[in-house]
Amino acid sequence: MHLKISHTTSYHYDTPVPYALQQLRLRPKSRPEQNVISWDVTVDGGQRQVSFEDEHANRVDLISFDAGVETIVITCEGEVEVTDNNGVVGKHTGFTPLWLFNRTTKLTKPGTGLRALMSDFKKPEGDLAMLHAMSDHILEKVPYSKEQTSSMLTVEQALAAGHGVCQDHAHIFISAVRQMGYPARYVSGYLMMDGTVEQNASHAWAEAYVDGLGWVGFDVSNGQSPDARYVRVATGLDYSQAAPTSGMRFGDGPESMRVTLVVEQQQ
Repeated sequence: MHLKISHTTSYHYDTPVPYALQQLRLRPKSRPEQNVISWDVTVDGGQRQVSFEDEHANRVDLISFDAGVETIVITCEGEVEVTDNNGVVGKHTGFTPLWLFNRTTKLTKPGTGLRALMSDFKKPEGDLAMLHAMSDHILEKVPYSKEQTSSMLTVEQALAAGHGVCQDHAHIFISAVRQMGYPARYVSGYLMMDGTVEQNASHAWAEAYVDGLGWVGFDVSNGQSPDARYVRVATGLDYSQAAPTSGMRFGDGPESMRVTLVVEQQQ
């Protein structure tokens, strides 16, 4: 499937910002299941200082804000050809060893809520059957809801709320399957939604490592594995390592952010 993507993130500050740095993980890479035909990232109100690959082989742009800026606009545009591979990404690559994906992070730390979630989970036979069943179990216990507004909730906070968005579902799935011995990671990217071209946020899902197959994706929020409508952009142990934008700034003024995103199929 040939997808065209236009993604704009605008930040506005009530007072001029004297200094700020941001890391952008907004460049998808060509992989066996996706071919990046073209991709461009532009910044209005800042400068690209350096580009590099991080420990997860994500492409990262480090940008600085122009001194005294009050508005900064980051725009990504490109086209990607995606092949449906039933969610299978394949062998492990990158600089991070596979064993590290069993590590607990602040956002994925299990507690009483996760133990309760897993206590009534009935494990079917087979790796894929078990992972799909866990995805379904999480969605049943923690229904999707746009009322969740923070992308930095911990697993236990999301479980206590009783509902969540794609970031919460990914974190819960990652935490649960790590407890079952599967290496797992967070994925940020894009999804062409059925019947919707314009969106107000990018998407997130999880991947688990299965012996003999490699990394396999699970989109808990939509109850499926990624297909040709999904574009993978960045991965990490949790949201903090795969976030589209992250950084620091000096200044106490409030920040407002607006995201516009268009994902559509090209004929």
